[in-house]
Amino acid sequence: MKYNHLFFDLDHTLWDFDTNAKYSLLELYENLSLKNRGVDDFEIFYRNYLKHNAVLWERYRKGFIKQADLRVKRMCLTLLDFKIGDEKLAETMGKEFLEILPTRDGLFPYSIEILEYLTSKNYRLHLITNGFEDVQHKKLTHSRIQKYFEEVITSEASNSLKPHKDIFEYALKVAGANNQESIMLGDDLEADIIGAYKAGLDQVFINYNGKKPDFRPTFTVHSLKELEEIF
Repeated sequence: MKYNHLFFDLDHTLWDFDTNAKYSLLELYENLSLKNRGVDDFEIFYRNYLKHNAVLWERYRKGFIKQADLRVKRMCLTLLDFKIGDEKLAETMGKEFLEILPTRDGLFPYSIEILEYLTSKNYRLHLITNGFEDVQHKKLTHSRIQKYFEEVITSEASNSLKPHKDIFEYALKVAGANNQESIMLGDDLEADIIGAYKAGLDQVFINYNGKKPDFRPTFTVHSLKELEEIF
């Protein structure tokens, strides 16, 4: 067995961020009566949130904005799409969203099964995630997959972010692993795959959307079930 340590990404790889975010935003939409405040179309509100969140996460990953700014600004920008300039409301939304979101338990198909399969084959499983420390651990608890992972390395705890080399080196150190026996599994080509490559790790690109990347990962799969063909 070439690999011993398998490092997974969490959001968009195992934990279905988009679906969980949608139900959390819907709860927020109803709890805060956003329709009465001028947000007259929830589907547009949800799609715009995902767009702003993706852009701001990229800026956060590159060090242009801080964690607290990300949490509020994604709500501010989404409200502004509906011509609502209410920073206090955005702050409330940011706070309540992060209370609701981690309690969602939506996973991608075959997540539990593949974690059981890999554990049964004696692979040592870990997580490397750019998510916030408290939020990510709550997600793992509520989705009932925390037990599968020996180490959970967050950007907050490691003081680094994927795709920077430092977070991968920190993860290897914490897990007591080396590059040759380790592999990174994730959905984000830049953060997970190219980041791991630059840190000297093999990679599995979990390409749910059938993208055609310029970079060639060590392995590419289109579902978690296909991991059984590699491990």
